Amino acid sequence: MKKIGFLINPIAGMGGAVGLKGTDGKREEAIVRGAVPQAINRAKITLNALKNDKNLIFLTPSGEMGEDALKETHLEPVQVISYPENESTARDTKIAAQRFLEEGVDLILFCGGDGTARDIFDIVGRNVAILGIPAGVKMYSGVFAINPSVAAEVVTGFEVQSLRDSEVMDVDEDAYRNGELKTRLHGIARVPYLAGKTQFSKQIYEDSNEERAKKDIARFIHEIMIPDVLYILGAGTTLEAIARETGLHKTLLGIDAIKNGNMIARDLDEKTLWALLEHEQETKILLSPIGAQGFILGRGNQQISPRIVKRVGIRNIIVVSTPHKLRETPVLYVDSGDPVLDQDFGDFVQVISGYRIAQRRKISQLP
Repeated sequence: MKKIGFLINPIAGMGGAVGLKGTDGKREEAIVRGAVPQAINRAKITLNALKNDKNLIFLTPSGEMGEDALKETHLEPVQVISYPENESTARDTKIAAQRFLEEGVDLILFCGGDGTARDIFDIVGRNVAILGIPAGVKMYSGVFAINPSVAAEVVTGFEVQSLRDSEVMDVDEDAYRNGELKTRLHGIARVPYLAGKTQFSKQIYEDSNEERAKKDIARFIHEIMIPDVLYILGAGTTLEAIARETGLHKTLLGIDAIKNGNMIARDLDEKTLWALLEHEQETKILLSPIGAQGFILGRGNQQISPRIVKRVGIRNIIVVSTPHKLRETPVLYVDSGDPVLDQDFGDFVQVISGYRIAQRRKISQLP
């Protein structure tokens, strides 16, 4: 039997759709803004996919940190190893991780984001393999499965002998909320390896060729912008360059909207963006994949929810990326939270990578 330490960070990802760019220390504000828990539902996707694996025994904290989801998906046997308070904290995650270590689990399967990964790594280091079910806002670390269904595949195929080193990244959320991306390497964890099933850590590309490529992309997009059409700009420096070409200042790590050369709204949350669309006849969404990871949707742009994408239409999504980033990003992914919508993106997408230049890139269709 494989002993799996299973843990959920119940508040992970709550800050995404409401525009908080993270939930660390912002639980109450996220709730006030109308955020709803996402992590438990993401975890259940993985657990439901593991129902037929009879070679697993789960160790977990009580309540919403793991026990409830395991019971609801009828996975047994289950051993409760810790008892967090009603509102779980980082301390509860670390207590559970310590108990996993003491019980000699083969793998810690957690549902959360970068903060959860850091808390677990602080306790177990490289002594226990870890695997994340992606449920946070950003997830720049390389310890996460591509999506919840794939996480189940990795667990089923997991062997202690097939581990790889993956980065646990530390992201300054306060700086991130202020439009500045500050990351540092927090540690190197041991992660189950299954080719194409776990994501890489985010890469940041900064050199003169990159900046020139961004300017070329921005110049082309500026030329083809249609009057009276609303353009939703996703996060990142390439989208910032597009706004700059139009003479506008963009929220670097937020979602903005422009029309007819004017900034209509900045740093939008999902509800405000939805309300904005109700008054528009035509809208286009501009997105850039995360470097090396390749996610078009589902990492750092949860404000652009499945209902937003359906309202705008996949055909009205424009993907942009510099050639260097594309070279380092062999395949693209969509993890919108709606698996059917993800499949509707098809197998390929055109990516604008220069002035009047586009590349046809593969989208990996995952379960």
